[in-house]
Amino acid sequence: MSTPFDLSQLALDRSPPSETKTLPARRRRWITRYLLPFGILAGFLVLFLAAAGRRLMPMPSVTVVPVVVKRAEVQQAGTTLFQSPGWIEPRPTAIRVAALAPGVIENLLVVEGQQVKQGEPIARLISIDAELMVEQAKNSLSIREGELGRANAELTAAKVRFENPVHLEVQLADAQSTLAKAQTELAKLPYLIEAAQANMQYALNSMEGKQSAKGAISGRIIARAESDYAASQATLAELQQRRPNLQREVDAMIDKVNALKRQLELLVEETRQVQEAKAKVQSAMALREEAQLQVRLAELALERNVVRASMDGRILRIVASPGTRVAGMGTSAGQSSSTVVEMYDPNRLQVRADVRLEDVPMVTRGQPVEIETASSTMIIQGRVLQTTSSANIQKNTLEVKVELIDPPPTVSPEMLVTATFLAPVVERSRNETTETERVFVPSQFVQADDSGAFVWVVDADEVAHKRRVVPGAKVNDTLVEIVTGLNVTDKLIASGMDGLTEGNAVHVSGDDQTIGVN
Repeated sequence: MSTPFDLSQLALDRSPPSETKTLPARRRRWITRYLLPFGILAGFLVLFLAAAGRRLMPMPSVTVVPVVVKRAEVQQAGTTLFQSPGWIEPRPTAIRVAALAPGVIENLLVVEGQQVKQGEPIARLISIDAELMVEQAKNSLSIREGELGRANAELTAAKVRFENPVHLEVQLADAQSTLAKAQTELAKLPYLIEAAQANMQYALNSMEGKQSAKGAISGRIIARAESDYAASQATLAELQQRRPNLQREVDAMIDKVNALKRQLELLVEETRQVQEAKAKVQSAMALREEAQLQVRLAELALERNVVRASMDGRILRIVASPGTRVAGMGTSAGQSSSTVVEMYDPNRLQVRADVRLEDVPMVTRGQPVEIETASSTMIIQGRVLQTTSSANIQKNTLEVKVELIDPPPTVSPEMLVTATFLAPVVERSRNETTETERVFVPSQFVQADDSGAFVWVVDADEVAHKRRVVPGAKVNDTLVEIVTGLNVTDKLIASGMDGLTEGNAVHVSGDDQTIGVN
């Protein structure tokens, strides 16, 4: 017989709960409905801020470049490392032969490729105006020489007049003669007065005697006697009044004689004439020298109407044709406005080779290079001069200059060549491996402070770090080897380094197209 089921266990208790059971249930509902969701949300918010807080703050923008890692096998000297195309050009550059005087080209005397000597005529300008300027300058020189001759004549005469003042001596002698005459007259005056007095007394006696004999002699004779007496009185009076005048005349002549003597001693006017004549000679000489300079300038301008080669070499290209106006050496003239031809030295040539950036670390100064070109059946030897800063981003190459050693006469600029770079002589120890791994960075990114050299790198979390490095030798003007301090996976900060500190968060905006980066 089966056991009966107790259905009372399935009944629901619908009786109102007691107070002791109601309070914990309400708390559980508040915790599960409000506190727990808000706690979970706060936790996610804290995690989000912790993960993205650094990115929410303003960060400097930088660009990066990877380090250049080269694996190379240490090869025996003289073995081929790589080949690069290039072209021949003059070393260091082509020489511009310019017209030194402005004008119009009348004749060209050379052709492209012609061998010329230094000073050999290359072109002639229309020179009729320069020839007229030479004639005018020579005429001016003749005039100045005539003026100089006249000034020299005046100086000679002034010196003779100064050294032999005959004119003053004549004046002094004449004044002394006049003084002597005046002194003689003054000395004779007392005797003349005495004679006049005697004549007057004689005339008086004669007149009185004739007047006493008035009836015996005619009245005419008496009148004559009276006239002679009056004349003797006038003569005596005139002689008596002459003394002061003669004395003043003598004194004046004495002063004149003394003045002439003083003038003869000082020779003031003659000295002035000599100095003035010397000044005229000096001025005339300066004017003559200026005229000579004008002649030289005019002759130089005429000579410069012939354009001459500035060196021994070969004509590379003709720039100006007959009828072309050249500007000469004017300050406003452009560099090419006076160029007639371009020349080069066939013994000084170089190759500008396009070297791939991955081959640049294998290029060293003085490295041997073999040059091949279609114009020469023999291999031309060369050596590396230097690398340039002319990088071609499209071709991913860097230009390297290679000197040609004893180039054959069949090669000339602008010919295409193939440059084979050979391994240089490198000293290597026995324990050195035959394969090396070298790290290179652009030299402009290596900085230095009191603690040594360093570079700025950025890690995967975009955090900037100041990395201490030990730089090695420069392989060219662009790249420098880093001996220690960098890994092959490091990225260098190329721009935006100003103000960076260790641990700064940065924003990497992209890669920098820099020389040496693949």
